[in-house]
Amino acid sequence: MIFHGYFRSSAAWRCRIAFNLKGFTPEELRYVHLRRNGGEQKQPDYRAINPQGLVPALETDEGVITQSLAIIEWLDETHAGPALVPQDPFLRARVRGFAQIIACDIHPLQNLRVLAYLGEHYGQDQAGKDAWCQRWIGEGLQACEELVSGETAFAFGDSPGLADVCLVPQLAAAARFGLDTAPYAKLNAIAQNCNVLDAFIKAAPGHQPDFEP
Repeated sequence: MIFHGYFRSSAAWRCRIAFNLKGFTPEELRYVHLRRNGGEQKQPDYRAINPQGLVPALETDEGVITQSLAIIEWLDETHAGPALVPQDPFLRARVRGFAQIIACDIHPLQNLRVLAYLGEHYGQDQAGKDAWCQRWIGEGLQACEELVSGETAFAFGDSPGLADVCLVPQLAAAARFGLDTAPYAKLNAIAQNCNVLDAFIKAAPGHQPDFEP
């Protein structure tokens, strides 16, 4: 199997955490630099793998899987190891709802292509882009803060799962765009519990072979 990712991509970061939690190692890692030469994800050879021109993508024996949540749920359903999504239907829906706030509502609005469009077509400088990200990330994280009880070590239980896999990269992105995350006390406590685990430590951008400071 071949995993295509980029060290700073929140979506690829989610997958790396999930791989580590499940004890899964792709046979090959390929790095798609999202800024070099106008973005390697836009090149025809990569678009042949993922027509959307985004990372991550996972090439399996059966074909290509795109979108981080789809990759993670496929992994959870096909590989042994700690379950990332609960079996209980109601709790599973709650976890998916939390994850989708991050992956479907917050993350697209901070995506590199969206920020580039704001600059190219609306004249936004970095400060304007940061303000845009702070607005939408803050709203989403506030909802996430209210969805967790704060009574368990992780978002929805005593072991990390899909919600936590999404949360940690998103809090890091929030800090990168200058958002004050102090108001999200429950989320910060969950992230602290995650970030002492090897699965999360090894998945961090700074530990990736393609990392650039």
